[in-house]
Amino acid sequence: MKTVLSAPRRAVRGRGEGAEARIVRSIGEAIADRRLPPGTKLAEESLAEVFGVSRERVRKVLLLLAQRRVVTLIPNRGAFVAKPTAREAREVFEARRVIERAVVEALEREPRPLPDEMSAKLRVHLAREEEADRVGDRMALIRLSGQFHQLLADFAGNATLAGILADLIDRSSLAIAAFERRSSHSCSATEHRRFVEALESGPPGAAMRLMMEHLDEVERQLDLDARSDGAVDLKSVFADRPADRTEEPVRTAGG
Repeated sequence: MKTVLSAPRRAVRGRGEGAEARIVRSIGEAIADRRLPPGTKLAEESLAEVFGVSRERVRKVLLLLAQRRVVTLIPNRGAFVAKPTAREAREVFEARRVIERAVVEALEREPRPLPDEMSAKLRVHLAREEEADRVGDRMALIRLSGQFHQLLADFAGNATLAGILADLIDRSSLAIAAFERRSSHSCSATEHRRFVEALESGPPGAAMRLMMEHLDEVERQLDLDARSDGAVDLKSVFADRPADRTEEPVRTAGG
């Protein structure tokens, strides 16, 4: 598969860490919704053109992503979207079960009924997932599914757990992209709704059981013999994301 990177149409101002965070987010979202499959080369020159920044800034972003283990840096070859092994995929889901068990335990300690703000945000998010499912917008559904789990971690009130889970969600997205069977449906909006209903009004332990079964089912959908190859054009991946471009003077060789 060939993919091209064309520059977004409109610029948004950004400097320093804010600009880098936006680029990290954009690349992370492109990985999560499968526009950047495992093994894709992330050419510095193309990314610099797409986001309107210097190659030096792109290198900083790629280093950040490498620290999160969603990008692999290979000497003399460049940066690539990480391509997990079958063992790494199993380890990521094992780690997610540990972290999300702690998240659900924290949520189960919340008073019933759940706080109004938490309940309202969960309902709004579920509605967005179900609408994406109804219209067949698979990319949106994939992205919203990861955001659902992150939302739960944020509600649990432990920033360390939430940060760890954010990285694991990115890495599990890579594992799913690399190994998911073509006929599988990955994270289900219906399963998310059942979990919220159990959290709000189910018997003790029901929400935990549903979350563990949910993660087990997502892992069972992986075909550990699958491989994904092919060149991806970065310009096409980010062509329709105008809000991600950052205005920055292009540096010359001496600057």
